[in-house]
Amino acid sequence: MTALDAKAHENRRQALYWRLLARLFDPEEQASLEAASVAIVDDLGLPAALLDPAVSVDSLVQRFPGLAADFDGLLPSPDPATGSAADGPAAPAEEDGQEQVRRAAFVSKLLLNVFAAKPGSVTATQLSEWQRDAGWLRRALGEDGGAGACGMPGTVPGTGPGAEAAGTGAGAGGSGRGLGTGNGLRPVLAEIEGDLVRRMQLREVLSDNRLARQLSPSMSLIEQLLRDKANLSGVALANAKALIRRFVDEVAEVLRTQVRQSSAGTIDRSVPPKRVYRNLDLERTIWKNLTNWSPEDERLYVDRLFYKHTAKRTTPAKMIVVVDQSGSMVDSMVNCTILASIFAGLPKVDVHLVAYDTRALDLTPWVHDPFEVLLRTTLGGGTDGTAAMALARPKVTDPRNTVVVWISDFYDNRALMTDFESLHRSGVKLIPVGSVNSSGQGMVDGWFRDRLKSLGTPVISGHIRKLVVELKTFLA
Repeated sequence: MTALDAKAHENRRQALYWRLLARLFDPEEQASLEAASVAIVDDLGLPAALLDPAVSVDSLVQRFPGLAADFDGLLPSPDPATGSAADGPAAPAEEDGQEQVRRAAFVSKLLLNVFAAKPGSVTATQLSEWQRDAGWLRRALGEDGGAGACGMPGTVPGTGPGAEAAGTGAGAGGSGRGLGTGNGLRPVLAEIEGDLVRRMQLREVLSDNRLARQLSPSMSLIEQLLRDKANLSGVALANAKALIRRFVDEVAEVLRTQVRQSSAGTIDRSVPPKRVYRNLDLERTIWKNLTNWSPEDERLYVDRLFYKHTAKRTTPAKMIVVVDQSGSMVDSMVNCTILASIFAGLPKVDVHLVAYDTRALDLTPWVHDPFEVLLRTTLGGGTDGTAAMALARPKVTDPRNTVVVWISDFYDNRALMTDFESLHRSGVKLIPVGSVNSSGQGMVDGWFRDRLKSLGTPVISGHIRKLVVELKTFLA
């Protein structure tokens, strides 16, 4: 390829990216940029719909199935030595100029569909299409919808091809800056989705079964449903409950795979092994009887059998989960409520659940059903953790065998710190948790954070997988 050809290809890429920037900041078309982009796409043999933000990626690949493969791994992380914000996303070095222009056309399609402003009210169809487009963007970035909600899965729940629930998310990787996988992109997508949900006429949509079926459950949508559930009735309430149930089931399935390997107890060697064949320790039996080997007969004569210890300790571990249900903690509340129900289903784990704002509510009778727990919570209001501590403290009967998981942003009554110190001194395993959501972003009061760290119980913040690891370690 000559230098002249390379310059021509570079100019075409730049034209597509300038057109993208123009449309992102101003929905009005710039005639010259539009004409140049249409000519470029036509020369590449691509459909004009690739430039239209009103056409979803799903619709595009349904009409032109051969284009689906172009979105896979479309946006690799830029190499600082070869890519820059001005030049657009970096393209693999092995691509020729024409392929790089083609890549630029698909990148522009994705970014325009996901990030272009959508003014005015939002319909259920528009929200659903945006969610699927966001899924295609994550697919282009190489995310496959695997675990990251609460993480937890790394996707915005309910969006995109093959997306998992949660929020919980696909890995905790990412630099946290710019357009890339990990913490940089997820909070941006969550914020856009939240704005779209807030601009929906949600009550009217839920009252129409056809429109309600178009909604994909996501954390932003679930938060709005939980806030507004007192104002819903009849068909709207039934559809809201169905969406919450779907979301809970999807997140639970992702979390369950992370918890599944938890130990059911440790071996109790004080209990003699049962002398049955399935417990026979063949290797030890052979080793201990080697002195009975007969060279003449070429036989090993066994005069003593050895068996494996299999009895487990039966003392149940007690887990007390305390959740701040103020509006700022909705992601953590949903994820940890579901997580508590999963641990409650394990053998030898006695789980209790308390939710609080300025008052506290014991939700232990419903701990096995996070759906019912969420319907009984009320988002918003202030916080006073001392009310929750008054309910949780009497539940501690065996401190050395008890873990207290306290989920909050800790903008709370500072007298609560004295209670934390007392719990810690008694032998209780205290796990303070800040943000355990799919984005891994959250605010924690600095005063509490510093004192809890000095106590030797630093606040867990970020992916819910960190909490899963802590709990599995305690229960082992």
